Amino acid sequence: MGVAAVVAILLGFASPAASEPVRKSGYVVGTETCGSGDLAFPRVQIDMKAGFCAGLVASEEEHLKFPRSIIQVPGRDLFVVADMGGWGRNDGRLLLLDPHAAGGQRLKELLTGVEYPFGLVIGPDKKLYASTDETIFRFDPLADNPRGTLETIIRHMPGRRITLPDGTRIEESAHPLKQFVFDRNGRLFVNVGAHSDDCISPAPITKPCAPAEGPSAMAAIWLFTPPSGGVFAALKANDPDPPHTIYARGLRNSMALALHPSFPDAGYAFLQGENGRDLPDLFKPNEEINAIEQGKHYGWPYCYDLSTPSPEFKLVLLSGVYKSLCTGNALYKAPFSLLPPHGAPLAMLYYHGTKFPELEGKLLVGLHGYRPTGSRVLIYDVDDHGFPKPAPAPVRYHVSCAADPTHSFQTDAGDVAAAPFDELIAGWHRVNGARPQGAPVGMTIAEDGAIWLVEDKNQTIIRIDRAAGDPPPPLPCDTRSQALIDQLAGFVAKDAQDRIRLTTLRKNLVEKHCVGCHSDFGLKEGQSDADKDATVLRFMLSQDGWIFPGDPTSGKLRTRLRGIGAEKLMPPGGEGLPKTEPGYAALLTTVDLLVAKMVPGTPMRIKLGLPQRKFFAKTDKTNKECGEIPAARVVVVTQRNAVDKPGFSRFFRPADPYLNGECSDDDGYYIRQEFLVPVQ
Repeated sequence: MGVAAVVAILLGFASPAASEPVRKSGYVVGTETCGSGDLAFPRVQIDMKAGFCAGLVASEEEHLKFPRSIIQVPGRDLFVVADMGGWGRNDGRLLLLDPHAAGGQRLKELLTGVEYPFGLVIGPDKKLYASTDETIFRFDPLADNPRGTLETIIRHMPGRRITLPDGTRIEESAHPLKQFVFDRNGRLFVNVGAHSDDCISPAPITKPCAPAEGPSAMAAIWLFTPPSGGVFAALKANDPDPPHTIYARGLRNSMALALHPSFPDAGYAFLQGENGRDLPDLFKPNEEINAIEQGKHYGWPYCYDLSTPSPEFKLVLLSGVYKSLCTGNALYKAPFSLLPPHGAPLAMLYYHGTKFPELEGKLLVGLHGYRPTGSRVLIYDVDDHGFPKPAPAPVRYHVSCAADPTHSFQTDAGDVAAAPFDELIAGWHRVNGARPQGAPVGMTIAEDGAIWLVEDKNQTIIRIDRAAGDPPPPLPCDTRSQALIDQLAGFVAKDAQDRIRLTTLRKNLVEKHCVGCHSDFGLKEGQSDADKDATVLRFMLSQDGWIFPGDPTSGKLRTRLRGIGAEKLMPPGGEGLPKTEPGYAALLTTVDLLVAKMVPGTPMRIKLGLPQRKFFAKTDKTNKECGEIPAARVVVVTQRNAVDKPGFSRFFRPADPYLNGECSDDDGYYIRQEFLVPVQ
């Protein structure tokens, strides 16, 4: 033991003491906890409202893949978690979480091979209901054989694979997930999301969006009414589905649904959080809180914001049932309030519990979006009927990590009224050495009043509890510095082959397939080709996690283009491009080469062995640690034999989450040579 310890110290990685921070799903956790007793979990550094803290219950170490929702088993301190597995898969699972078990032993599988599980609800019969992309079923999570208790109540809703009214077959609908809620009479309201982002077809568009019309409309909330007694029957092999009606239309994707406990009594709230269409402008369009009424149309794809007509549908809005829909048609119901643009509301509920009396009756909304307006949980004051309380313009919201930290709710007409909100979680952007960017999805209130949530981006389950004392100061914004972006852009500009690769990427990928989907990449009319290339490169370098110079296999630019991992492949429909577009496969290789060759030097991989390898600053004579790089990560070595530090290699500043934030060396760090092996 003594010899091993000495060797470890000489190599620079002594066994970590119990008090040293460890990294779980990107979160650095120490000895501080959130909660009490055996519900005390490692506290994670998320910027929260005073009096609250967040504890990390489970992470990717527990083999979570893509957790999306959570619900408590009635009367038991156990939870069911829907883990979707990822997009484009049918390896979803329903898991049982025992928070009192030892770490690493808290989750067990209940059901496997489930296609796109998402919704989890306790029904009026106190049984647990869940959804796939096409079905809703109930089962007993505590049974010895949970699958043997499964009873399907709805079978044939539009799911992943759909056929449009014109006969077009879609293998992956844009919004197949089924969120649902029961009212106190047992009626069932189900989200049937839109088949696409905006239903835009080749111009001129002269007819309404066909998939959103008729008795089986998508982009709608479907209503199923139970038989007398208020409980849906289990379907046998040849039974038809229970009948449904279209309760409300024009809702692109209703993943956030909340019913006031007194609904459907007259005047009580049925709220929906709308995920609006994608536009490249960071501040357009706004997401929405809609007050749902039976028979109303909520605008998609013809209107966005409060009353802005979608220009693509101007001919549809000139006549017929949708004439002047956005501005002067009784069928249309404008949003009750706007939400921050591109926030992506995926959870909404009223808080009822004893742990946080200051939240009693208030509305919580989780924003999943990766843009600066997302990654947060909002708190709305509501009136006696459950509706948020609007305030006159201007009403401002926060924009993380931006030059302008706040922005007012606006439409094309200027500032507009909206319901103001507080923030339960305000800062969840990535901070090197502390945390990844958060992406809350499902939320639930436990019987003890604690707030539980899952976030899919980092495969975690988090419990929010009471915290004593003042909250810690907010962590700083931590994005790639402008100086580092300048340096990387300069490397590309000096390399003739990389300049060609960049132009190829810009013309054949960005301009052809990406612009207008989620962003304009900063491109403007009148730019020269060279300016366009530089603009696209700088945009990509400024995005969190898109590019790790020298290591194309790690960045989102590669994983999203190739459909690797849990997130959706981009661009939409991109899975067919290698077969249908000549040269597309070679284009993906060009992208990889641009990233791999971006920094002059020799790519080297961190040697396998212990999980992390420490690296050090150039100028600090005390060998202050700058971070730790996990095994198998690639770095670009600029000096194999560092002239001023024998036994070490000098490598380019890592553009990844492993810098601890205490070092400021702009052009490189030192790592022991024996930690590095050639990239194969």
